[in-house]
Amino acid sequence: MVKEKDKAKLRERIQQLELERNQTMAEMERIKASLRYEVEQDTEEGDPDIYEREKSLALLQNLEHKLESIEYALRLAEEGVYGICERCGQPIDPARLKALPHATHCIKCQTELERQARPTLRTPLTEL
Repeated sequence: MVKEKDKAKLRERIQQLELERNQTMAEMERIKASLRYEVEQDTEEGDPDIYEREKSLALLQNLEHKLESIEYALRLAEEGVYGICERCGQPIDPARLKALPHATHCIKCQTELERQARPTLRTPLTEL
């Protein structure tokens, strides 16, 4: 049976996720508005500042990914499996969840996943 202390921590994490979701959505709207403003301002002057626009678009894409992660974590909470590593099934360290509430992997599994995703060198450095 789930203890009251654990229920309170879960409610706190859910509130933190909801706050983070709201902040992320607000930041996304701010960036979208600035992108619309940039286009409106620069239509008569020629091409907009491509570097700044690309930077804003990349930031918007990162925020969209973060929002998806937050919403996924909220669904996991509804299903009663929030805070459990999707890879190994062990509890995720509470300190990790406090720092990154939408984490779905423990540090060990996340490190392994990131290591697998990195491209490997095909030629040893000693041969270069």
